[in-house]
Amino acid sequence: MFDLVLARLPELVIVIYALSILLYFIDFVDHNRKANTLAFRLLLIVWTLQTIFLFMYMTSTGRFPVLTIFEGLYFYTWVLITISLVLHHIFKVDFTVFFTNLIGFSFMAIHAFAPIQRSSVSAEQLMSELLLIHITMAILSYGAFSVSFVFSGLYLLQFKLLKEKRWKKKLWRLADLAKLEKASFILNTVGVPMLLLSLILGLRWALIKLPHFHWYDPKIIGSFFLLIVYGFLLYAYAKRVMFGRKLALWNAVAFLCVLINFFLISGLSKFHFWFS
Repeated sequence: MFDLVLARLPELVIVIYALSILLYFIDFVDHNRKANTLAFRLLLIVWTLQTIFLFMYMTSTGRFPVLTIFEGLYFYTWVLITISLVLHHIFKVDFTVFFTNLIGFSFMAIHAFAPIQRSSVSAEQLMSELLLIHITMAILSYGAFSVSFVFSGLYLLQFKLLKEKRWKKKLWRLADLAKLEKASFILNTVGVPMLLLSLILGLRWALIKLPHFHWYDPKIIGSFFLLIVYGFLLYAYAKRVMFGRKLALWNAVAFLCVLINFFLISGLSKFHFWFS
């Protein structure tokens, strides 16, 4: 019975999630406040069910669920929903939740139709407090970068509407450009130190646990490159070396690097069994 619930709960979540995204899209197109309210309530249900599933999974496995790609994608989606709900109350940008959860739903769909526990190395073999914290912090940093990308996307949309003098209702629901740029900067400010700490802990774990460790591993190079890119974006914003539309475009490029590092480069790594 317990295994059946674990198997069916994600399916229920993705159906409710799809309905929520559909209602957010209706609100996006037609400025329908009833659809927005219902979509937000459904998203709260999704978050609640996901949280219940995570606790049930932890109870079943006896560990924090981030050690395989099956678990990691689910946790990443939970992080995105959590961040979007929090930011919805802080920044009051209507479309943040919609666009953030388009990303979240995409990863949830990948999770739902992927073979369970694809990793070639069992989670028990990888068990380590250092590794758990390393992976968790990496996923949290990716979540922050993802929502930062959403704010940059909204900035570019707002900029386009203003430049074309298209005074529509959507314009007033996107928040002003300065607010969108600031929100993106804050999320990157959270993501960069998380990624740095994650790399430090991951390297420490590798040096202790792995008999054959290479500093030139593609995943290590890719992760440090990602850190440099986002570090530069923080410096450019703080010193006003780069700002506005150009900064938003570069932030979008940086998120593309996140996706490449998350999926492509991880598969090339010699010791990142999590994505084997």
